[in-house]
Amino acid sequence: MVINMIIFLSELWVDGISKVFSYILPGHSRSIDDEYQYLQQSSLPTMHFQASLPRLPIPKLEDTCKKYLKAQKAILSPEECERTAKNVAAFQLKEGPQLHQQLLELDAKNKHTSYISEPWFDMYLRDRRPLPINFNPYMVFYQEKNAAYNMPLVKATNILISSARFLRSLRAGLLEPEVFHMNRKKSDTKFFRFVTGLLPSRIATYGAYLFKAFPLDMSQFNHLFGTTRIPEIEKDRITSDPNARHVLVIRRGHLYTFDILNEDGSIRSPHEIASCVNTILHDPRAPSLCPIGILTTTERNQWARNRQHLVNLGNADVFKKIDTATFLLALDDDLVDEDINVLLRDFLHADGTNRWFDKSFTLIVTGKGWTAINFEHSWGDGVAVLRFCQDMKHDATVRPRFHPEERAQLSISSPDVQKLEFKIDDVTMESVNRALKEYKHWTDRLTMQHLLHNIFGKKQCKTAGVSPDAVMQLAFQLALYKLEKRAVATYESCSTAAFKHGRTETIRSCTDETQALCKAIVESGTSQINDSKYKKMMIECSNAHTALTKEAAMGQGFDRHLFMLRRICLENGGELPAIFKDPVFAKLNENILSTSTLGASVILGGGFGPVVEHGYGIGYAIDDTDLSIRLGVASYRDHRDASEYVASLKSAFEDIHRILQSE
Repeated sequence: MVINMIIFLSELWVDGISKVFSYILPGHSRSIDDEYQYLQQSSLPTMHFQASLPRLPIPKLEDTCKKYLKAQKAILSPEECERTAKNVAAFQLKEGPQLHQQLLELDAKNKHTSYISEPWFDMYLRDRRPLPINFNPYMVFYQEKNAAYNMPLVKATNILISSARFLRSLRAGLLEPEVFHMNRKKSDTKFFRFVTGLLPSRIATYGAYLFKAFPLDMSQFNHLFGTTRIPEIEKDRITSDPNARHVLVIRRGHLYTFDILNEDGSIRSPHEIASCVNTILHDPRAPSLCPIGILTTTERNQWARNRQHLVNLGNADVFKKIDTATFLLALDDDLVDEDINVLLRDFLHADGTNRWFDKSFTLIVTGKGWTAINFEHSWGDGVAVLRFCQDMKHDATVRPRFHPEERAQLSISSPDVQKLEFKIDDVTMESVNRALKEYKHWTDRLTMQHLLHNIFGKKQCKTAGVSPDAVMQLAFQLALYKLEKRAVATYESCSTAAFKHGRTETIRSCTDETQALCKAIVESGTSQINDSKYKKMMIECSNAHTALTKEAAMGQGFDRHLFMLRRICLENGGELPAIFKDPVFAKLNENILSTSTLGASVILGGGFGPVVEHGYGIGYAIDDTDLSIRLGVASYRDHRDASEYVASLKSAFEDIHRILQSE
């Protein structure tokens, strides 16, 4: 014991001394060109906290059962609740403890990861549904204030350079570690970095906790670049090239590649990158008659068969170029429409001809310089993507490396651009034409509507003593209650990235409290006589929602726990317990309202498709200012009307705003 302590203190001293010199002399061994080569040069290594992140806890079985019943109560009839309570009680006494014990044993054998990580990957990769709409979300960036920097050539070049700067910083371990600061003024400081930098990685996270700062899991960042989801029969696989240097570009359905990094890993000059983009933008070819990218919109087994057929035709090298590319840049410069609903459709799904939905992410640039990101979801969640978006877009805006006046100096025939040509046959043409027809039929069914509402923001919510996110979730419930006079299963995504290899947990934001308030508001009509009472009820809604959010973020929700218990039961080959066979279990997981907040200063808005045919997909943001709510809603027109729901949301926000102002 004493010897181990001496060894530990020795390691701490040696490591600490090296960190002190690194802190005092940051970048002393780096070249003069580093300012261009790296977006960040953190004094803390990127993965400094990773080794000491706590493991995702497994909730107690009795807690999970209680929370499951409470969530069900808000959406079930009294008769359904009574039956559910009996099934839950039986599960807690009979099958539950044994399944829970098996989960604990499984978790104990895999201490390098979380209990949800591999099964969650497996769930995504086994799902055979097409990626667009069903899985791939999008986020839209704010335009540049100087319109000249919104020209497609200028915008594309600058986001490529800033992306490469982020990539280099990540690979070199110079990207600032991802940390959630409870109070940035106290912890987002040089002193915090100095103190935690002195600590070995295996305990650094616990040092951060003393500052009320919470390091987040960064394992997903390894899949940001050079990653592709490969379609295979029954289960896809994810492939990554950690040394990728080239970017994939698609325009009018034609594919191109060029290197954004030199052989030594350094970033190519702005002039060289801009010349490559300019060459592609000046390619006179008409839209492709056989856009292979449309096949990435199809059912995954079908796409796997079509891909293998293309490989058999001699396209293995083309696929290798695509699969190992750092990421995809989609030039939609023929799209000059600035109608927001047209843009949202383009960013969510487009017509499929100018996309390759399997890539880890796609940066999209339109003819007016509107820019968005569309990303494949199996490899990771919002934490890594939002961080990339925030840093990349901020860098491209604040420090653009290519300027409008430099366009005249560019080549339109750069030899560095490689055109990728597929060998095709009649079978391929038939598959492409069928996919085009089916995709159009599918996307024509989708309705999308946005809402930019200048009525209130975070500040007014906090002044009234309510959580801004709780207010948004209440509005979603109230809008539906106004239309249908009922509560429905609701999903709000919550990251569990505070734990090693955490993914997400569900916040069940439809509660007894929200339903009581929705019912009261709707029944009172235009009367304002009870607004003071409703304000107190709103605070109760907020308190309930805040508690649910904290539980989810700390890995104490119930959805992932039940997901694993059900999975273990199926793997055992046993009969499913009544709790899982009961139709109300499926009812809770048919999330008619699927919601996710998109909080980043560079993001105008975003969204995703409905997760069930008869549901809504809702991406939203509420600003720190007094007057800004932004959201996008998607639904299938043969089941629900996104425009009708958004109109109801406006009414809900007006009610909430009035109540917030009451005494």
